[in-house]
Amino acid sequence: MEGGVERGRGAGVGRRALGGGPGRRGESPECWAEAKLGLQEEPPPLSRLSPPPPVPPLPKPRKAVQVSSTAFAFPSRCPLQTPRAALSPRPAPTMATLRVHPEAQAKVDVFRKDLCSKVRPTFIGNPVQLLLLRPSLLGAKVDVFHKDLCSKTENLLGSYFPKKIAELDAFLKEPDLNEANLSSLKAPLDIPIPDPVKEKEKEERKKQQEASWETREKEEKDEKKKGEDEEKGPPCGPVNCNEKIVVLLQRLKPEIKDVTEQLNLVTTWLQLQIPRIEDGNNFGVAVQEKVFELMTSLHTKVEGFHTQISKYFSERGDAVAKAAKQPHVGDYRQLVHELDEAEYQDIRLMVMEIRNAYAVLYDIILKNFEKLKKPRGETKGMIY
Repeated sequence: MEGGVERGRGAGVGRRALGGGPGRRGESPECWAEAKLGLQEEPPPLSRLSPPPPVPPLPKPRKAVQVSSTAFAFPSRCPLQTPRAALSPRPAPTMATLRVHPEAQAKVDVFRKDLCSKVRPTFIGNPVQLLLLRPSLLGAKVDVFHKDLCSKTENLLGSYFPKKIAELDAFLKEPDLNEANLSSLKAPLDIPIPDPVKEKEKEERKKQQEASWETREKEEKDEKKKGEDEEKGPPCGPVNCNEKIVVLLQRLKPEIKDVTEQLNLVTTWLQLQIPRIEDGNNFGVAVQEKVFELMTSLHTKVEGFHTQISKYFSERGDAVAKAAKQPHVGDYRQLVHELDEAEYQDIRLMVMEIRNAYAVLYDIILKNFEKLKKPRGETKGMIY
């Protein structure tokens, strides 16, 4: 009996330790454990699971629109991305069109035809050839002008430049430009010097008139008279220019005009000799650039001669006006003579500069004539 009781207690303890229910006869604790583990591993029923997300439908492909020949097409946007499970072959991209108004297209066509008619038909569709026009296509008039310009320039370099150098050198040796005593250049100023006694009497009269009380009408008349006196010229007669300076300037001005024109002609000739820009033998082109810089500096210097002459007359006129307005000041009279002497020296320097310009230009062109005429030799052609 005691053994049976102990056996029953042990079975009950075993069942409670394994977590089983009320024990049954003939069943071991291991069976209860296996049954319990099997029930925990079973999946939940299908009614408790959430349904799968719906698959979005594919967008319908757009139909291509028939367009005319004057329309432009642009690709449309790509379709939206779809889930991996519902992927299908991607449809071909459709084309969106932009219709052009027929009247606007007609105006563009007319403008294009008008523009193309101004250019030779052989160059339509090839814009590079427009930049590489050959001399024969420029017309007979341009060829004649180019030949005439080259012949004139060669004549200048051959005969005219040496002739002008000799003439200007002789002009510099004349006695008119070699005055040793510059005081002989003074021009007489017909500006009378006022008498101090008479000036004192005038001042006393003015003081008496100011001290006396006069009517308002008389004061207005006096003011009008003062205005008229200011508008009138000086008490002296007309003051003439310096005749010696004017005679020299009359001989100098044609020389300035002549050298300006000749420099312009030679500069144009040199620019027409510059070849097409390309790699290779460019030493002759560098020589052309140096000569061109020299001619530009000479041209700038000669152009300043006209400004210098005008400035002389302006300054002398101001000095004469001051000397006439204040005749008792001797500095204004001396200023007029100083301006005449300075202009005389400037005239001699201007003649010298013109002669030197002819000489320098003739020398540098003569020494580098082959490089200036054909900077890349006989084999390289030039464009005009």
